Amino acid sequence: MVSMAVQEEVRSRLRRAEDEHDVKILLAVESGSRAWGFASPNSDYDARFIYVNKPEWYLSVGLEEHRDVIEYPIIDDMDINGWDLRKALRLFWKSNPGFVEWVQSTIIYEHSGSFHERAKELLPHVYSVESGIYHYRSMAKTNYRGYLQNPQVPLKKYFYVLRPLLSVRWLEQFDTPAPIEFDKLRGVIEREPELQQAIDDLLVIKRASPEMGLSPQIIPIQQFIERELHRLETIKPIRRERKEVEPLLSELFRSVLKETWG
Repeated sequence: MVSMAVQEEVRSRLRRAEDEHDVKILLAVESGSRAWGFASPNSDYDARFIYVNKPEWYLSVGLEEHRDVIEYPIIDDMDINGWDLRKALRLFWKSNPGFVEWVQSTIIYEHSGSFHERAKELLPHVYSVESGIYHYRSMAKTNYRGYLQNPQVPLKKYFYVLRPLLSVRWLEQFDTPAPIEFDKLRGVIEREPELQQAIDDLLVIKRASPEMGLSPQIIPIQQFIERELHRLETIKPIRRERKEVEPLLSELFRSVLKETWG
């Protein structure tokens, strides 16, 4: 999904970010539709990274913290931005879906040190399945109401409702963070052949067409979405007590600082 030429260009821009901001990048991955597995030929490259500043950057008596994101304008279909380590770990603490998906991305531009592996090891202990269900349910509902209630629908939006709905099913069945890859998520509907075939047909169009445009509703997919949204309105995710994870995240923060800068 990502050519060597694109990978080299992304890494070149990451080096410039390190030089411009005097930071060290710990992890850089592809997110969005290319990482999910249903990109169109003209989809942007959504490179996301986590970086660490030097120790003195975090030690200040100022009233306000420094800016903790690095953002660049989209150039040549490349959308590249990142979060500071402390910001990333604070969001991890809250089961932020962006962080969780970045850590699980299988398209890795680069990683440095032990941060990536240690973050993945902590994922089952930190992640809140309850928060995940609420997040994905809200995402599916928002996209359905915004795009899929008319006779003619933008076909690509089906994926932006299907993926969160399948993620909810995964969370319900396995009680673990949902994988980022759409093909893996489809395992939760393996006993629904008509739906699977409709998704296969739609994927063929999505992966080959720069613009999918408006088309009549796809009935098996539409019915599944409406049935699932109705079901999710009738349930309340189980609240599970989570062990205190702040010490784990703080230890990882301090360890990465020492590992990176000595």
